[in-house]
Amino acid sequence: MKVIDHFQELDACILPIVTSGTFDGVHSGHLKILSGLVQQAQTCGVKSVVITYWPHPRFILGKGSSSLKLLSTFGEKVKLLSDIGIDYLLKVRFSKEFSELSPEAFVQKVLIKGINAKKFIIGYDHRFGKNQTGDIDFLKKNKERFGLEIEEISRLDIDQVGISSTNIRQALAAGKVDAAQGYLGRYYSLSGIVTRGDQIGRKIGFPTANLFISESYKLIPSDGVYAIFVYLGLERFDGMLNIGWRPTVKGKKRTIEAHLFDFNKDIYGSHLRVELVSIIRKEIEFNHLDGLKEQLIKDKLAAKIILEKVNQSK
Repeated sequence: MKVIDHFQELDACILPIVTSGTFDGVHSGHLKILSGLVQQAQTCGVKSVVITYWPHPRFILGKGSSSLKLLSTFGEKVKLLSDIGIDYLLKVRFSKEFSELSPEAFVQKVLIKGINAKKFIIGYDHRFGKNQTGDIDFLKKNKERFGLEIEEISRLDIDQVGISSTNIRQALAAGKVDAAQGYLGRYYSLSGIVTRGDQIGRKIGFPTANLFISESYKLIPSDGVYAIFVYLGLERFDGMLNIGWRPTVKGKKRTIEAHLFDFNKDIYGSHLRVELVSIIRKEIEFNHLDGLKEQLIKDKLAAKIILEKVNQSK
């Protein structure tokens, strides 16, 4: 997949099939649109183009932007879209000026003149243009005039609940990573660099890798202890993760600490990706480190049981 910032970088694609959206999290609902896009483009012998916006429009328009957390960083989104088989990702720099484009102007300037689209695939609830006044009805009503084929993707449900990035954010905020997995079609993951901590975990037999995530907008699930898979380079390890304030040692900031099972190497400065499989418990304050150690032994056993079941099912 080629990531581009300008229409001119499309290598003179002829009549590509296009879709548009923020695609935060690239969840199972998105996959219906995106996999259909790839399949149709391959059948027609043309390129597939995804238009996405950065920064997220809500960060620019101020609609709850102070509390908005995203399911995927831009880099994670690129990887997920590439894995699906998209040919081009057009990264449109979202601005207040861009948000003022009318639906008509968006179609004319972006889809027709900018991309020379053959077909536009759109989700049932996708809106575009100034004040989000453009929708599927607008496109269907004007498709002959635009010379565009329009395809609507209808609503998908999981257990009678429509899949949306909001559903997933709410599940993660409650620590329900298993529910989030159902919506996403994969484990929710966190990626970052291992930094040096105060090494209290090492003193009680549970050394941890402190994960620093540079993207402040990335959604971190609720505080607690989780069973995890950890990816270090091409290797995968079982482990457990604590997210929280470490009340037992009077921690002053929220941390993300991974304990890798059967592992004893110096990995400071390394990049880790952590997949959250299941929550074991909420974060607890203990009166002393011995109490914490006893609980961590129980947590490790619980995590091993969870992960063994997952490994056996594959």
